[in-house]
Amino acid sequence: MRKIIVAEMITLDGVMQAPGSPEEDPSGDFQLGGWTAPCGDELGLEVLKKQMEPADYLLGGKTFRIWEPYWPNHADFWPGINSGTKYVLSRTQSKSDWQNTVFLTDLAEIEKLKASDGPDLQVWGSSELVQLLLMHDLVDELWLKTYPVILGAGKKVFGQDSIPTAFSLVESVVTSKGVVLATYRRSGRPATGRVGE
Repeated sequence: MRKIIVAEMITLDGVMQAPGSPEEDPSGDFQLGGWTAPCGDELGLEVLKKQMEPADYLLGGKTFRIWEPYWPNHADFWPGINSGTKYVLSRTQSKSDWQNTVFLTDLAEIEKLKASDGPDLQVWGSSELVQLLLMHDLVDELWLKTYPVILGAGKKVFGQDSIPTAFSLVESVVTSKGVVLATYRRSGRPATGRVGE
């Protein structure tokens, strides 16, 4: 069985839209794209490159359409992106010239893919897909890069329909610019109780 790993750059208020540049995803009149740029440092880049080692990918249709014209020509920065299989959940697209791309049409196909043998599946961007996976308890790990900024608006990682799930912190580091890089692993249902008892 494969793990599904959600790898996101997020703000303190959970926004994940257009972290890399203003042009990346201006949908919904989002005008604050590129919010990660002022917080870059060597440690953050080192962790990011480690997370970008060859893998397979599970992507939403919008993220795939953003990636499709860009990443095939920038594999020098992300060497595994072309060779890794890109599984894309899309209602509107069913073919691509980008090598190693497979289109999925529904949640059942994702569940079948997760149950198969093969490399773990990394989800980058893809806010609607991430919320769908969390709603159906399909996320095994969270690789969160939390930036010290609040944007107030934009696409968010976590929705209100997520299944209550507990995660354990596996590793963490803080960069010189205050970015918290943390890996969390699913550990079951959240425990509850009363403080002080």
